[in-house]
Amino acid sequence: MYLNCKTFFSLRYGTMPAEMLVKKAAQLGITTLGLTNINITSDAWEFVDLCRKHLIKPILGVECRNESTFNYLLLARDQEGWYHINRFLSDHLRREISFPDRAPALPGTWAIYNWGTVPPAQLLPHELLGVNPRDLNKLFRVDTFSIRDQLVIMHPVTFQDNDHYELHRVLRAIDQNILISQLEPHTTGTINDQFIHPAKMVEHFEQYPHIVANTLRVLETCEVEMELQTPRNRQSFLGSVEEDRQLLRQLAYQGMEYRYGKDHAEATRRIEKELNIIAQQEFEAYFLITWDIIRYAQERQFFYVGRGSGANSIVAYCLKITDVDPIELNLFFERFLNPYRTSPPDFDIDFSWRDRDAIIRYVFDKYGDTHTALLGTVTTFQTNAIIREMGKVYGLPKKEIDQILENGFNVQLNEDHIQRKIQHFSRLMDQERSFPNHLSIHAGGILISDAPIHQYCTTYLPPKGFSTAQLDMLQAERIGLYKFDILSQRGLGHIRDTIDIVRKNKQVDIDIHNVKAFTVDEKVKENLRKVNTIGCFYIESPGMRQLLQKLQCDNYLTLVAASSIIRPGVAQSGMMKQYIHSYRNPASVTYLHPVIEELLSDTFGIMVYQEDVIKVAHTYANMELADADSLRRAMAGKYRGTKDFEKIQERFFANCAQLGRPYEVSVEVWRQIASFANFSFSKAHSASFAVESYQSLYLKTYFPAEFMVAVINNFGGFYNRELYFRELKKTGVNIHPPCINNSDYPTNIKGQEVYVGLIHVEGLEQALAERILEERRQCGPYLHLEDFCNRISPGAEQLELLIRIGCFQFTGQTKKQLLWKSSLLVRQQNTAGIHNLSLFKPATVNCELPELAYHQHEDAFDEIDLLGFPLASPFEVLNHDQSAYIPARDFHRYINQPITTLGYLVTTKPMRTAKGDPMCFGTFLDREGQFIDTVHFPDSLRQYPFQKGGFYILKGKAISEYNVITLEISQMKKIGYFEDKKL
Repeated sequence: MYLNCKTFFSLRYGTMPAEMLVKKAAQLGITTLGLTNINITSDAWEFVDLCRKHLIKPILGVECRNESTFNYLLLARDQEGWYHINRFLSDHLRREISFPDRAPALPGTWAIYNWGTVPPAQLLPHELLGVNPRDLNKLFRVDTFSIRDQLVIMHPVTFQDNDHYELHRVLRAIDQNILISQLEPHTTGTINDQFIHPAKMVEHFEQYPHIVANTLRVLETCEVEMELQTPRNRQSFLGSVEEDRQLLRQLAYQGMEYRYGKDHAEATRRIEKELNIIAQQEFEAYFLITWDIIRYAQERQFFYVGRGSGANSIVAYCLKITDVDPIELNLFFERFLNPYRTSPPDFDIDFSWRDRDAIIRYVFDKYGDTHTALLGTVTTFQTNAIIREMGKVYGLPKKEIDQILENGFNVQLNEDHIQRKIQHFSRLMDQERSFPNHLSIHAGGILISDAPIHQYCTTYLPPKGFSTAQLDMLQAERIGLYKFDILSQRGLGHIRDTIDIVRKNKQVDIDIHNVKAFTVDEKVKENLRKVNTIGCFYIESPGMRQLLQKLQCDNYLTLVAASSIIRPGVAQSGMMKQYIHSYRNPASVTYLHPVIEELLSDTFGIMVYQEDVIKVAHTYANMELADADSLRRAMAGKYRGTKDFEKIQERFFANCAQLGRPYEVSVEVWRQIASFANFSFSKAHSASFAVESYQSLYLKTYFPAEFMVAVINNFGGFYNRELYFRELKKTGVNIHPPCINNSDYPTNIKGQEVYVGLIHVEGLEQALAERILEERRQCGPYLHLEDFCNRISPGAEQLELLIRIGCFQFTGQTKKQLLWKSSLLVRQQNTAGIHNLSLFKPATVNCELPELAYHQHEDAFDEIDLLGFPLASPFEVLNHDQSAYIPARDFHRYINQPITTLGYLVTTKPMRTAKGDPMCFGTFLDREGQFIDTVHFPDSLRQYPFQKGGFYILKGKAISEYNVITLEISQMKKIGYFEDKKL
């Protein structure tokens, strides 16, 4: 009888999570329950899972609506019906077309209309009429018995109580972007759309027992046949598991020859072990599909990085899915895949943001839209967004909403009933946890199913243009669909574009996957020691630069460790500080037990990686590697508090006792495992990051100008583009402002000459920039301003931008002369009308101009206005006596002494103390281009806050920790370009 139930996945309509819906039904003794969310099927399998656990028969369907207008319910009678419902709904969502007034005759489905919308005589065999208890009076004088096979009870269940009915109304107003007072009745449910006890429902229909009986009959015809947690990914790559197995073995040994040579005993042993486990789990297709994606990327010369726990696999290494050598790092395959794991392995493959869509298109083309979809995700209401939306619904002015967000609710006097309502409903939504707002796309997941994807879910077509599942990762995994991760990373764009630029500018081809050679290269080591790492993935931030200096890092293994201990959880736990101390003072390290010393001597007895947890559990407590990985996952919180976790703990101590380990030591080892596993990082992840760092650093070492141009053109990295242009200047190239004859849309480099790209000119229309470049490509360089105006016919404002930024510097005329001319040329254009090509080149316009004053800073201020920064050093533009300030290179002479210096702000990192007070770390440049790292404690920050970018006079004490100097700020003052002020 309850065939029209909704959860909060009826977005901005329903208010119940599936768990609450099912629990309430179970409490009422309901044994059959239908889920029919509005135009969405996102939580269908969670609902099925919950129903089965509560011994309730689940029924799946959908409520089709055109905006606020109810059309009909579709119920799936079997798996075929569910497939056709998903196809039907997907087609309408993807094409953004309205549902027809009458439901099509989809195989294996029922279509149910509201009473009174379709005459009974017109109903087809698959169609029914639903009678709501509140509509029973409409049956007066109707011979319902003669149409008994066409009538069912249809009572909507949308919210859990009257309070949530009011929340439902708020959500409907948010959805329509109107005041709650403007809601129209047909756009909302009614207060009765809640569960009614089955006995009460039967009582409502006591005069119509045949409707009750037919409803039960219809429900009996519906069945969800599909089992959950059953593998549903594509089962084979070539067509059969045996063929896949042979191909994977062949590729693994071919790759071994490339990676290790023909005869390598340890590599052979590991490959055989992994192939056996892969065969046991029948995961060959997962490896081969990933390999095929990599193969396609290599053919297209797309740069990629395989990272994540997949780097624990030597088979993945030999297939070039990753560039991390698991033998070198002693990585355990069990961290990635073991006999106890039922889900497929998880490869994370990063591509340049420019290449990722081409890779996705290849996957869709190869496996077809029928079997392929991007993984969806759910964007939830965040607290501040809830308050802001509710404030609008209740008509609060923006200023008052901002005050609530900044200062909290002001309801002490119980006078502001609107604020009390907003506070109440926002708490209701917070209580439900992860209240869905709208669907979105997972960062990189792609589903490739063996059966058609619509067997499982609906798909829709977001602006990205790829079919996307109405499933998030947890829902997909519930039914046995596991994602392939095709991720996008701007850092890879740096590397990819550098390779292309070097090939073009230096005629050099780079084997960027030859990482082992990079790690032993002396020049690369030197740059790592000096932390000359700006632009390099993961090792350019102030925090990472300081950590590398403290570790005196110049090798791969130390960089792998640094990539792990820099992470917030590790740093905040104090483990990073302990690691640095032990690294610098290895003689002072005390090990808990000789076994711990043997296992963790590389990391000074500290479990830096998740793999360390596995190693210790395996060797110290004699646990199987698969059990040790289960322990690692349990410690990370996945099973904490469950009976499985308790069994693992008991096994750990029992094994330690059998081995005669000292009890006190075992307790401490367990304590460290428990504390470290929560925030430790996979060594394979760290190694993958370190590989990419080395690839970036190699390019920066040998092709620094090309590398920095690539960084600039990818608009990615820790810092703003100004710093990357400063770093580019250090390489010795000549940087020119944008030029209509030499610039491209991105920044380019030809030999030692760099021209800033037109993309960087603030306010310049992209369409105009592309027209300028296309005209130049087709008809040659522009001769002068007149020629440009004749060929392009720019608007006055756009032409002024081009002149001010220096695009016509090649003419030899000053900007003021060009601006004077431009006004005449634009007037002539307007008079002449539409530009026509002339047979003759236009003559230059001669303007007799008076001698106009010119100041050197004028170009710099035009660049600041239009690029955001001057191309020359800002210190050269600054009109201020800089001679008295101590440069960063001399800070070491003033340790624990007060100094005054002048810095140009690069970036800030706000933080909070243990007490919750705001503090900040700052990064500045001095006149010589050296970094000044500062710390601003709460008192200092409160008295001397940051005031955006520019110059600051900094006064403070120089603090040294392991020869890394930080300026502890006591006073700070911002100055302008023409202010000659001192502290």
